[in-house]
Amino acid sequence: MNDENTLGLEKAVLYIRNLNNCPPSYLNDPGRKDFFEIVWLKNEDPLHGISDPAYRIKGDWIYLIPPYRVHQLNKAGKNGELISFKRSMLEEEDKDFLLDLFRIFNVQGEFSCLRLDEDASKALGSIYSIMESEYQKEHNYGIMKALLKVLLLKLISVKDLEFTSHDIHQKRVYEFLMLLESNFQSVTNIDFYAGKLGISSKRLNQILKEKLSKTGTQIIHDRIVLEAKRKIIHSEVTIKEIAYDLGFSDRPYFSRFFKKQTGQTPEEFQKMARAHIESSKNTLI
Repeated sequence: MNDENTLGLEKAVLYIRNLNNCPPSYLNDPGRKDFFEIVWLKNEDPLHGISDPAYRIKGDWIYLIPPYRVHQLNKAGKNGELISFKRSMLEEEDKDFLLDLFRIFNVQGEFSCLRLDEDASKALGSIYSIMESEYQKEHNYGIMKALLKVLLLKLISVKDLEFTSHDIHQKRVYEFLMLLESNFQSVTNIDFYAGKLGISSKRLNQILKEKLSKTGTQIIHDRIVLEAKRKIIHSEVTIKEIAYDLGFSDRPYFSRFFKKQTGQTPEEFQKMARAHIESSKNTLI
C-alpha cells in the first residue's frame, strides 16, 4: 500500500486521517474523484440542511460520499474521522456486498447520511481504532482490506436496508451501473446497455424503474450531469472542453442539455458553486 503523503492520491488506495489534521493537499487533490469517502463527525451538528428540528442537534453523523461526486468536505474545524478508499480495496467477486455498498453510498446521487446512536458509535469506534492502529504501521494490504470490509458491513447493518436477499433484478441493476461507469461518456443509448445485459431495452427500463424509480435514460443523464458538475467545480478546464469530454458536439447543445436537467446553465451553476465555496466552511458543497 503506497504512502499517500509522498506519492499523491492517484497512487494511493486508502487514506485515513483525523478531520482536524486533514491537509489541503488531500482536499484539493484531483485524485479524490476516484475515492469512496466515509466522513464520521463526532458530537457535531450535521453538515447539510435537515428540515426536522429534532435532528439539528449535536451527535455522531456518518456521511457516505461516492466517487465522482460533486460534494466535498471543506477543510478545518470539525471533530471526527475520514476514511477514503478506492474500489480496489473491495472484493469485486462479492457482488451482493458491492450492491449493498453502492446502495448505502447512493452512487447515483451525491451522498447519504445517517445518524449513529450510542451503541452504533461504540461498535464502529472499536473497528476504527484497530484500523487506525494498523494504518499507522506498514499498511498491510490484506489486514486493511479485511478491516475495511468489517467496517462497511457494520455501516450496512446500521443503515438497515433490509437486503435479506438479492434477486436477479438487483443483480441486473448492479451490472447496469458497472457498465454505465465505463461507458457513459461515450454511449447514451439504452439499447447498448440492454444488449450487453442480454435483455430488451423495455425490460431493462422496467427493472430500473422498479429498483431505482428511474428509467435507464434518466439514470444515464443523471450520471452525465453529475460528471459535468464535478468537472465544473473541481477542474480548471473550460465549459467548452467539458462539453467535448462528455461527448457533446458543441457547447450550446451541452448548455441546453444541462439546463433541461438542472434548471441552470453551466455558467449559472459554476457561479453559484464558486460563491458557495468562498462563503462556506466546514460544510458539504
